[in-house]
Amino acid sequence: MRTTSTSIGLTVLRVALGVVFIAHGAQKFAQGIPGVANGFAGMGVPFAEVAAPVVAALELVGGVFLVLGVATRIVGLLLAVDMVVAGVLAHGSAGFFSQDGGFEYVLVLAAGALAVALTGPGRLSLDALVLRASRRRRGPEEPLAA
Repeated sequence: MRTTSTSIGLTVLRVALGVVFIAHGAQKFAQGIPGVANGFAGMGVPFAEVAAPVVAALELVGGVFLVLGVATRIVGLLLAVDMVVAGVLAHGSAGFFSQDGGFEYVLVLAAGALAVALTGPGRLSLDALVLRASRRRRGPEEPLAA
């Protein structure tokens, strides 16, 4: 069982990442998906007209899911992949530092999202609340159905 400080730490990480991803997704929608698609195409993103709305929605909705702690492992993995792709296609050639357009920032976001995917949301999440309620309904000795 996780300690309280571990759960609080996971919650802080999950919520901070979620807020950042919400802002990134909202920014893409505010800029307009066609403009984002043009920018993606200029970076060499394949199927940019499809990728732009998918990435914008993933970042916005995925960020909300991270804040709430819903489908955390799946969302964390998807967002980590999103940031790795952004690092390779958009930032890799600019070097390390984000002030120069480098991959520093997306590396931190990818690592944080992957950490959440690997560790789970912690006790202070809707995922954990649903799991606890499910265990209470089944009882302590009843196994999960296959």
